[in-house]
This record gives sequence, structure tokens and C-alpha cells, in this order.
Amino acid sequence: MKIFLLMIGLMAPAPGVSAEDWKLVWSDEFNYQGLPDKTKWDYEEGFVRNHESQYYTRERKENARVENGNLVIECRKEHFQPKGNQAVEYTSASLTSKLSWQYGRIEMRAKLPQGKGVWPAFWTMGTNRTQVGWPRCGEVDIMEFVGKDTNHIHGTAHYAVDGRHQSDGGKLETASPFDDFHLYAVEWYPDRIDFFFDKIKYHTVRLDQAGSGEENPFRKPHYLLVNFAMGGSWGGPFDDATLPQQYLINYIRVYQHK
Repeated sequence: MKIFLLMIGLMAPAPGVSAEDWKLVWSDEFNYQGLPDKTKWDYEEGFVRNHESQYYTRERKENARVENGNLVIECRKEHFQPKGNQAVEYTSASLTSKLSWQYGRIEMRAKLPQGKGVWPAFWTMGTNRTQVGWPRCGEVDIMEFVGKDTNHIHGTAHYAVDGRHQSDGGKLETASPFDDFHLYAVEWYPDRIDFFFDKIKYHTVRLDQAGSGEENPFRKPHYLLVNFAMGGSWGGPFDDATLPQQYLINYIRVYQHK
């Protein structure tokens, strides 16, 4: 996996700066048709985590496609037979970026799904996950939204201290984020991670909570994930009548500070 080190100074811009203060270094604008760009994205496949109900499929337009200027991730109630596996009743998609970054501004413009049990997310994971495991690799949840909590957007960092899982999260109360497109972002520096909803900064994580040296998982490269889960340990119970639901992503961008 290629690694882009987006090194920026310890001096950070004022809180709530806009993307105009950053230099764009990678993006997917979703201005094409068909499957997601295979030069930029890979897939998770199967039942992956958190006791969720959906099976993540690979390169299947019913679950992940680009149309009308958006990436559409669709969670469906359907009888589906994965090759070499037992049939499943719910399908969706989880995309992972083929590149990774250390520091920068990472943002997504998206319209969220609505309904009991929906759990869309936009997040990062340390590239050394397979070597050190989770949560030692570090995880940054840029945006999580659960249908049972329709008034809040969540942003959280997960890490380990003395081998034990720790987290530092914040949430922002906002009315009906599923009614329109909004901007979800983090600005990631060597000393902190700031979380944004549109231009509102609602939470800050100090990196030294996860260790003061270079072995801190948030001072190492991370890759991106964008997925639509249903149910599971946080999504909770859901009603089949809410499906299908679509998670619409207008663009995903990574910036370097000017």
C-alpha cells in the first residue's frame, strides 16, 4: 500500500477553517458511472464486525455504484447467495481506500440514510492493523450516525493504553442530517484531531492520550473506510420495512495544509 505522508507543521490554523486553506492531494468526485473507481477503492467482504446483519458484497452495483454524481451505498433486504458461502438476507457495501495518509484534512460531503437500525460511517484505520491488531492500530470515526439517535452526529477516536481499549468521542446535536447533504471532516495534526460537521468544530482529541511518542497510532498512516451497516451492537433492532436505504456520498477529499 502506498503511503502519502502529509506532513504539516505543529502550528495549526484557527478552529473551523474551511477547505480553501488546504491543498487538495487526493479525491474521488464520483463524476462517472458504474462501479467505484478500482484504482482508488477496494472492498471489505462478508460479515465483518459488530454482529451486524448485512453481508458486505464485492463489486456489486446493487450495493455500491456511482450514478448522478454520487457514490450510492445501498443496504437491501434480499435473498443473496455469495459464492462459496451460505445464502444471506441483507446486503450492503464497505469500501476501503487503496492509499493511506498521515495528517491532513479528510472530508466527505454526504446525505445519510434514515430509519431504525441504520448505521452509516466514514472513518480511518491504521495501516498496521494486521500486524498489531485493533485497537492498537488506532481508529478515527469521522462520522457515525445511528438511526435510533436521529439528532446526533458522532465523532470518536479509538486506541489502546496498556493493551486496553480506550475511546474519546464527541457528538453534535443537529436536526435531520438525512434531509440534505452535509460536510463531515477531521483536521488531523501531530498533536490533535479536530472533528467538524459543516463548519462547526464539535470535538477535539489530543493525540498524547494514546502515547507521547512516534509509536502513537495517530502519528502513523491511516486508510479510509466508508460503509453502511445495519443493526449490530450499536445500530440496534431494525424493521425490514425501512429497507432499501441509500447512503449518498457526493465526494471524498484529502487535503494537505498550505
